[in-house]
Amino acid sequence: MAEAAITSQRGGRAIVARLITDRARLRDFLEGDRLFAAYALCDLEAREFGKTRWGAAWAGDELVAVVLEYAGLSPQPLFVLGDNDGIQSILGDLIRPRAAYVAALPDQLPAVAAHYRVDPGPPMVRMWVDRTHFRPEPGEVQRLLPVDIGDLNRLYQLGFASWLPSSAISQGVYYGIRIGGRLVAAAGTHVISPAARLAVVGNVLTEASYRGRGFATATTGAVTAELLRFCDQVVLNVRSDNPPALQAYRRLGYQEHVRFEERLIHRLGPPWPGLGPLRRLFGRREITTR
Repeated sequence: MAEAAITSQRGGRAIVARLITDRARLRDFLEGDRLFAAYALCDLEAREFGKTRWGAAWAGDELVAVVLEYAGLSPQPLFVLGDNDGIQSILGDLIRPRAAYVAALPDQLPAVAAHYRVDPGPPMVRMWVDRTHFRPEPGEVQRLLPVDIGDLNRLYQLGFASWLPSSAISQGVYYGIRIGGRLVAAAGTHVISPAARLAVVGNVLTEASYRGRGFATATTGAVTAELLRFCDQVVLNVRSDNPPALQAYRRLGYQEHVRFEERLIHRLGPPWPGLGPLRRLFGRREITTR
């Protein structure tokens, strides 16, 4: 059964918004900026697609905007791309989370702000590398296996809010550094798309007492090297106000693609009568956010 379409007049033209499950059509649109849309492209893989909900907007026969909502506890990840009128229509009528953690280009944030209060925050930097530009960093790293999930989660408890399942290692790529048998640094992946030949590095963390020794660079480099065996590009996110991290990734050959906004947003007004504002403790996480 076809999804109901909602038509609105914006900017002097008719915008038709509806839910979409056509992965081929979505892939064609997202490939227009594959480095910024890396997470979304990876979410088209069968393992991830069932956890997503997609809204699309058309102006005539042209697909002009896409919004992706990823399943999970609120605030869940939200990705927007395309024409502002289309984004505004989708968020107004179809994809309406009470709170979300949105990724948007700066010019697209006003379309989000039409329906959401946008919390402040520093811009994020999307960086990328390919085999031509990659410069490996030597280090005493080791590939982590599912049996290492306990050690990995103990490390992440120093700065992360949730525990990873062992499938994160078995389905991804993780490398770590041990000192005296204890895992003190690690890097891994968020999502991988064999179909798009694209992957996202994340979950990079070094125990505080071991920082400044190049461990994050070494582990990230090991993960990147493995991914570039079967991916054309690898991307990651880093806060724009973190010069040491930016420099570390540049040493590996990562380049800046775009600066974007990754913000916590709250729906303007209660989505249902009588429902008060959402109040939820939420901490920003660099690189580890989807």
